[in-house]
Amino acid sequence: MLGNNRSEIRRVFTEAWRKHRAGLEMTPLEALISAIIEQHPEYHGLIENPASALERDYLPEGGETNPFLHLGMHISLQEQVATNRPSGISALHRQLAAAVGDAHEAEHRLMECLGRTLWEAQSAGTVPDEQAYLECVRRLIPAWKRN
Repeated sequence: MLGNNRSEIRRVFTEAWRKHRAGLEMTPLEALISAIIEQHPEYHGLIENPASALERDYLPEGGETNPFLHLGMHISLQEQVATNRPSGISALHRQLAAAVGDAHEAEHRLMECLGRTLWEAQSAGTVPDEQAYLECVRRLIPAWKRN
């Protein structure tokens, strides 16, 4: 959706944010990206400085979070919820959002399951296990909040 080149993908984020801040017309994808960036003020300074943001490595070994990966996971999760793919994720998201009191926080918690599922699939050389992913999400919802 965004490309295959790391710098190009990151440029989509920085350009969407630049357009947002300038009040320029944006594509639907740029509007989505800028809305997610808006919810993450901790990344604003970085994204407003594309020269340093585009090529920087974010290494988990150094305790760093990759802001572009984080923002991209929000996009993936919102797409999953909008399309209910895998089947059932929309209802689980609603339940989790109700349990934690905030849809954005629910996405942050879902990222743990999504990241684990993707890592396991990549490590095994298989497709992501949708049922394991959904079960992981179910475990995030307190039993008394489940439908």
